[in-house]
Amino acid sequence: MSTRRTFLKASAVIATALPLARWPLGAAETGGANLAGAPTQKGLLFAPSDLPRIRANLELPRLADIRGQLLNVDFAADTKFLREELRLNNHVADFMRAWRIVERSAFAFAVWSDPRQLDLALLALRRLCDYKRWDYFLEGGKHTIGLQRAPEATIACCYALDWLGDKVPAELVTAVEAKIAGEGAPACYRTLYGMKFPDRVQGWGFDPEDDYQFRFDLSRWPLILNSTNLKIIPTCGLGLAAVWFQGRHPEAQKWLEMSRQSAQAFATMYGADGSFDEGVGYWGYTTSHLAMLAEAIYRRLGLDDRKLINYPGTVRYALAMAMPCAAEPIDSKNPVTAQNTAPKSGYEPTFDVVNFCDAATRIDASIAAWVGGTANDPLSRHVAKHVGALRMIQAAAWYQPDAETLAPTAALHDVRMSNDWVVTRTGWKPADTVIAFRSGGPGNHEHADRNSVIFKAHGERLFHDPFGAGYSATLPRWLLRQTEAHTAVLINGKGHQYHDGREGTNASWSHARVTSFKAGPQWTLVTSDATEAYQLVNPDVQLVERTLLFLKPDVLIVLDRVKLATAQPMQARFQAFNDDGRATTRADGASFRIARPLAHTEATVHTVANTLTCAAGQLALPAAEGVFPFIEVVSAAATVHELLTVCTAAPTGAAASKLNVRRTGDAWQITGTHLGRAVTTTLTTVAGKIPTV
Repeated sequence: MSTRRTFLKASAVIATALPLARWPLGAAETGGANLAGAPTQKGLLFAPSDLPRIRANLELPRLADIRGQLLNVDFAADTKFLREELRLNNHVADFMRAWRIVERSAFAFAVWSDPRQLDLALLALRRLCDYKRWDYFLEGGKHTIGLQRAPEATIACCYALDWLGDKVPAELVTAVEAKIAGEGAPACYRTLYGMKFPDRVQGWGFDPEDDYQFRFDLSRWPLILNSTNLKIIPTCGLGLAAVWFQGRHPEAQKWLEMSRQSAQAFATMYGADGSFDEGVGYWGYTTSHLAMLAEAIYRRLGLDDRKLINYPGTVRYALAMAMPCAAEPIDSKNPVTAQNTAPKSGYEPTFDVVNFCDAATRIDASIAAWVGGTANDPLSRHVAKHVGALRMIQAAAWYQPDAETLAPTAALHDVRMSNDWVVTRTGWKPADTVIAFRSGGPGNHEHADRNSVIFKAHGERLFHDPFGAGYSATLPRWLLRQTEAHTAVLINGKGHQYHDGREGTNASWSHARVTSFKAGPQWTLVTSDATEAYQLVNPDVQLVERTLLFLKPDVLIVLDRVKLATAQPMQARFQAFNDDGRATTRADGASFRIARPLAHTEATVHTVANTLTCAAGQLALPAAEGVFPFIEVVSAAATVHELLTVCTAAPTGAAASKLNVRRTGDAWQITGTHLGRAVTTTLTTVAGKIPTV
């Protein structure tokens, strides 16, 4: 592995790269020892001839967010920050703000030629060069490794040099390129080398000179991060540096090979259908950087890695995770300036998502615009136009407002993904119903949420998965990662296995598996077995199984079956969405109600033989963190539990019916009328067999 010292002493002869003979045809062109081909287009992201189209895109309402980022600039405040307030030992906040100013201002100047944007971009470039290091992680206590800040700054600087061209003074070009080549690219390379060869790593740790207040055990990070979003960011940064220096630097070919190999290795982290285990929030960040890399390599080197993953499929994954609501927006109560390792965003209901893992509150669908154009996929273009938000400035170059689109059909309403996440719905409008079921295995940024459920109907979240879980176990909001903070099952008050956070937000050992998935035009039946996840903390567990029966449009039946070697109580929690303080919960005997301003659900709870109770409660969090109410159903201590929860949802002003439930032999019979529709179904539950309808 090259160190900075050996790198700076390297000869000016361009290194000969090894061939990528093992790469599959169709995934990447290989073409012998020299990886570089002929350029197909100018620019890393766009050519000067694209600027009129980009300018027109930025006038569209769909790109108003990006336009606001570019134009709603306090030039005096940003200038003062860069000149007087920038802390050279702070990478988490200040360094990030500086590179973002570089990228934003350089792009804005390229589009509108505002000299104030140019001045700001040049100042920010100079201040980035003042940093001793471009990241706050070290290998062996000496050499920078780049997980986010170094690759992000490398990307921003390469873009800025490309977009600003001869507007950057020669001396500043020299300084910025020296910083990219001497700090940014080597940090990215060192990171990817460590992930590829973790046994050769001398030890990763935090830079003691950086003021970041949180510390984690990084000893296993070369292994842990190899399958996470934090592999793709340095992969993209290194690749853009390789493209920028191609033919001008002795390390460029080596950087290019490592970047492309890393991208190919990471491609297996996506399911064959495009699903992504870290949740839809990190999906947008990760997949966009994969596309930025592929785009730059194709444009400048003629190498086509644009089919490395199932890009149309991964956009469909995001579409499945879209869950627009109709509630009122909520401003963030967690200040952006407070770097406390908890997510920071308000809630915009029209952008709401199935927020499994650390998914935040919205989908950034920027990548869909690129996929729509690159793969000529009308559905991806529909997503780019209508789903989530477009927040990355790259979307202004990728967006095609006049290209053909195709709206999703009912064929995409009921989806079991390759990672065993299940989403079933009536449509994508705020008033439509969405049921999301979290089966599947562990992953980075996961929560202890196996067999948990999200239920949205009539514009409101009715069964909730809380936003804003803490990223550090020292924070109160770490509790929001635990099973007890989800709409899930507890056994004797305990959830399934999860780690203690000493290594960060890495994966646990907990698996659940979908054992049956069936869907018809007006119903979905799915069963997931999470026994293994609960056995890791409770050896008496013999079965933890949850079955959902969704009778469209707004009846949800939840069947929980638990079997134990010794008698223990079982709890089923149903979380309410209360970020705005407007949720109400009520429990009465064997029934409960969760209400939001626009909708409510009424539920009755039934068991075969056990005594059960329903009670309203709230998570044990400090008042400053908010109030997190839930309903808890308790089935008294026993070795066998079978708990049936029958839920109906209705808009405010209409009654949610309580359906009739009767147990006959091995079958639950549910009948009645809800919102004028007859309900008649039988759910058969034979011991040792999967429930059937």
